[in-house]
Amino acid sequence: MPKRRDQIRMTDEDLWSFIDTQKTVQVATLNPDGSAHLVPLWFAREDQCIILETFSKSQKAKNLFRDSRITLLFEDGREYTDLRGATLYAQAECVSEVEAVHRFQSMVIRRNTTDLSEEVIEQASRSMAHKKVAILVRPHKIITWDHSKLGGIY
Repeated sequence: MPKRRDQIRMTDEDLWSFIDTQKTVQVATLNPDGSAHLVPLWFAREDQCIILETFSKSQKAKNLFRDSRITLLFEDGREYTDLRGATLYAQAECVSEVEAVHRFQSMVIRRNTTDLSEEVIEQASRSMAHKKVAILVRPHKIITWDHSKLGGIY
């Protein structure tokens, strides 16, 4: 009999398709005292890299400049049989160069808004890029679960 963990694991294709359906990701960084700083963020994706952006002076950015460890949680489902998700562990790469931040920030804005023109996205991103940092997350460990694969048996 296969282990339950093996039964509910997503394939790579399922994982990235699932992530593409999500609007928000839970982002955990480490505070100086070792406690978790946990916040929801919008994101974009480029291949297997999750792209985040935030103000350079935010707590999460300060945490990552000090300790680059980051954990992301994507999840959905309301009933046990519908629960699915993924936890991604990584070393974050913080990018501060203004043109790169602008490019990544534009990707996040574009993915998460439907009512803004390209011109407005471009303007908004350019005006804020010097105050922001892009966070690139390329996971080195991924844990997934999709309880719908159990066929209602648990």
